Amino acid sequence: MRRVAEAATDFSWLSQGDVVFIKLASNSPNRYPATTSPLAVRAMVGLLRDKGASKVIVGDKPGVQYVYQNKKGQRGSSRDILTRNGLHQAAQDSGAEVYYFEEAGYDAYFADRPEHENNWQGALMLPKILTDVDHVVLLPRVSRHVLAGSTNGLKAAVGWLRDDSRLELHRDAKSFLQKIVEINDATVLREKLRMVLTVATKVQTTFGPDWGFVVEPEPGLVFGSESLLAHDMVALGWLLWNRERATPPWHLSWYRDPYQFYPGAMNRAFVGTIWGLQELLKSETYHTMPISSVRTDPLLSRAAAIWGGIPQLNLQDVSGLLPEDIREYFLQKATS
Repeated sequence: MRRVAEAATDFSWLSQGDVVFIKLASNSPNRYPATTSPLAVRAMVGLLRDKGASKVIVGDKPGVQYVYQNKKGQRGSSRDILTRNGLHQAAQDSGAEVYYFEEAGYDAYFADRPEHENNWQGALMLPKILTDVDHVVLLPRVSRHVLAGSTNGLKAAVGWLRDDSRLELHRDAKSFLQKIVEINDATVLREKLRMVLTVATKVQTTFGPDWGFVVEPEPGLVFGSESLLAHDMVALGWLLWNRERATPPWHLSWYRDPYQFYPGAMNRAFVGTIWGLQELLKSETYHTMPISSVRTDPLLSRAAAIWGGIPQLNLQDVSGLLPEDIREYFLQKATS
């Protein structure tokens, strides 16, 4: 992880005494690869401290099915979820502070907007702690997602949102996939996100985000970039590689991998379960978009549209162990 991180960035953005927030993907109590690898947390906290950070804060808010908060109160606990998936202990053991958004209160959020033209009607309600830190480092994982197709770096941004913003995301679902990407275009995140790094020695290739068929490829990969889009181009390639080469066909059937058949209907059911009948009746739907490459992925194509196009993928193999067929596969999926 250290070699990859030091190849991905020169850390010139990090000065002595800076505060860094590490954003996790910890949507459920299930352990890696359903959530971020605890190894990634331990290694990144240690590296940032060695590079001069005075404080490293680790945090996230799980999915609304596990932790929900509105003006009247809350259900569930992020602290409990991260304790169960091992990320709380990994952060504390490595000397980081652990921050739970809902414990700061419903009003500990501020309104932000994407920098480019977008599909959000309301403001993005983001945690105020983002205004107090100097930098953000994102540690996602590689997984299929039953509603979005995949959940890599871009999709992890949903964890920043207060639950009223999450309601708009899921209810006004004609632009569900586009709005996910547009969270990452919020001014504060564009200004403070420095690096995205993933430990992908395990890949969740079906269903997702909370469970699915798990592949443990040999070799496993660790990859990172200063570019969120470039990172997710590799993440998508790794997900597709493991779906094609290591996932039994029966695990790709409609009931084990339903994104390819009826994600819009499942999203509407999700709205009704969390927010009730009234919001269900107002909810919109959307159709699946089969994903076979970067250009066909709705998240990556939207990111490319607002951030100046698909970047040229420059793969540096810091260990000298990346098989040539995997390298060529990534490059082919990035351009087809």
